[in-house]
Amino acid sequence: MTIGFTGTEFFPPNFPVADTQSSGSPESGIPELLVFSLVKFRKRQKGSGVDNILEVGAENNEDIIIKKKANQALTTLAFFGVGVNLVLFLTRVMEQSNATAANNVSIWTGTVYLCSLVGAFLSDSYWGRYITCALFQAVLVVGLILLSLTSWFFLLSPRGCGDGKLECGSKETYAIPIFYLAIYLVAFGYGGHQPTLATFGADQFIGSDAKTTDDKSAFFCYFYFALNVGSLFSNTILVYYEDAGKWTLGFWAATGSAVVGLIVFLAGTRGYEYIKPSGNPIPRVAQVFVAAGRKWKVSLTEGDGLYEVEGTQSAIKGSRKIRHTDEFTCLDKAAIMTEDDCCGPLDPWRVCSVTQVEEAKCIIRMLPIWLCTIVYSVVFTQMASLFVEQGDVMYSHIGSFHLPAASMSVFDICSVLFCTGIYRQILVPIAGRLSGNPKGLTELQRMGVGLIIGMLAMFAAGLTEMERLKRVVPGQPVSSLSIFWQIPQYVLVGASEVFMYVGQLEFFNGQAPDGIKSFGSSLCMASISLGNFVSSLLVQMVMGITARNDMPGWIPENLNEGHMDRFYFLIGVLTALDFVIYIWCAKWYKCIKVGEDDEAKANAVERV
Repeated sequence: MTIGFTGTEFFPPNFPVADTQSSGSPESGIPELLVFSLVKFRKRQKGSGVDNILEVGAENNEDIIIKKKANQALTTLAFFGVGVNLVLFLTRVMEQSNATAANNVSIWTGTVYLCSLVGAFLSDSYWGRYITCALFQAVLVVGLILLSLTSWFFLLSPRGCGDGKLECGSKETYAIPIFYLAIYLVAFGYGGHQPTLATFGADQFIGSDAKTTDDKSAFFCYFYFALNVGSLFSNTILVYYEDAGKWTLGFWAATGSAVVGLIVFLAGTRGYEYIKPSGNPIPRVAQVFVAAGRKWKVSLTEGDGLYEVEGTQSAIKGSRKIRHTDEFTCLDKAAIMTEDDCCGPLDPWRVCSVTQVEEAKCIIRMLPIWLCTIVYSVVFTQMASLFVEQGDVMYSHIGSFHLPAASMSVFDICSVLFCTGIYRQILVPIAGRLSGNPKGLTELQRMGVGLIIGMLAMFAAGLTEMERLKRVVPGQPVSSLSIFWQIPQYVLVGASEVFMYVGQLEFFNGQAPDGIKSFGSSLCMASISLGNFVSSLLVQMVMGITARNDMPGWIPENLNEGHMDRFYFLIGVLTALDFVIYIWCAKWYKCIKVGEDDEAKANAVERV
């Protein structure tokens, strides 16, 4: 078949494309060409519009969603097969101190989720969801293979070292940078894949009726459920083998899981729904501020309207129109038509459509809510660092069986799985009847509940640490306090995740305009990223202040000489202050209003 070139994208010569304008940069057509080679197109009439979608074939929507959940579980298993025990790998194999290892894990985890912004940008702007998911999963596989080979040949010598008893020998100079390259490839691959997969899954729910909306809400709940199912295996079986010094076996198992996950994802190619990328959003947003600045002294004449394109679709390719709001009215100047603008072609750096202006407003409105979630992510990141180090100096034997400290996170996972079912099956119906909201609690209310429970988790961790220090035996590195005292803090963090992170996924995906949906989903992961960096900075600041005048500080190399309980209480107080600010931001927030009617909603989203 001959492929024709139309505008800035590749299409078959007679392929029907909606007549839309893009105010962003031209996109590459290569991803759409790849998708076109794998699927068949059909034209479906919806009212007065044409919706270009994929031929779903033999698979129904439920089959596709099952594949996405399986893919999420397998890739999460692979990622946590590395991440959940990384702090112990750094201390035992790479011979780093507790504070250094905790900081390195925080920075690495922060990088993982910061990469979500890169994946979201490429997905929304150029590649589309499908290609972005596939390529970043391939990067994840490459990183895991390199990590497995590096640990096997260069780091774990003698064999079986890194179990907490047998020390590892010296490393070759070149082995250390290869190790860091491998784990950061894992960070890049997993981080770029996650928000795009969440948005791609939401794309499969077509329509705006009540059932579709409820199904999409349930999808985000069970998407996070699948994430925890995957991490359950890595936090139990893989952690046990890695803690026993069989690190390479754990890394190869994670690699195999990532490969199977990629195969499962590709297997559903012919049945997926695809939404075309909307172009680079950075110029679109910049145009609004530049145009508003150039018309700073211009005022809207009474009776005149703001500029908007005709029809059901907006000037942003593949996006529905967004209704005008009265907030940030200074930006409305960008949509004012002056006499000079009416002469000749419109300059996008002088005149922007109402939808384009509202897209910029949506980003501004979401930022305060997003900033308030960063402190919660500081709470969440403690599970991968200080919780593990705390558990490593507690009594962890059941008879002759040694329970790895990192495997305690299984209680967090089980809490998430249990609370997800409780929330969907019990709390939603009850809260729905009481509030009249079919979702039960709004996304903002759920995030507020998550902050409160996360605060309680930090206070529980602080109380456990106080009790652990009381049970320290002089001359012994391990306290006599059972590691099972950590269960409450893990369970509380798990319960808070159901409210906070599921609420975040649903909130940012729902409130983000059509042209930046993946960016909306990535805000959740970017919050975790900055939470890790803030946690690392907080540890350094606390140690810099408390480790003076020959004092060991709150988080010393020997935790029995420190006061990690005070650090937990500090985070709890910061979370309480953050909750007060969040309440104000949530009351101020105004939800996005998309489209003019249901028909416009159904017809305006452009699908390939």
